[in-house]
Amino acid sequence: QVQLEESGGDLVQAGGSLRLSCAASRSIFNAYVIRWYRQAPGKQREWVALISVSNGTMYADSVMGRFTISRDVAKSTVFLQMNDLTPEDAAIYYCNGDRFWGQGTQVTVSS
Repeated sequence: QVQLEESGGDLVQAGGSLRLSCAASRSIFNAYVIRWYRQAPGKQREWVALISVSNGTMYADSVMGRFTISRDVAKSTVFLQMNDLTPEDAAIYYCNGDRFWGQGTQVTVSS
């Protein structure tokens, strides 16, 4: 059973926007903080944002004011709205809940 599945990655021009989705199993969605991470080639995986079951949110400084994390209870899905993208945002984006990780979705930003 797939616990977490990301989608929405794409190629976008600098300054553009994307919305990533993380479809979670109901058991994870209802009980755990969901986090987004990203990993660019040659770099360590870095934390991007998180949302709690009670909709509390936190962001890395590098994305504050540009990214918004949200959750849709009916769809058991967490979204990451990314605006004003720069080439530095290019990476594989992963969502995490409990000990589970998705397979990642690729975000490419052209300058």
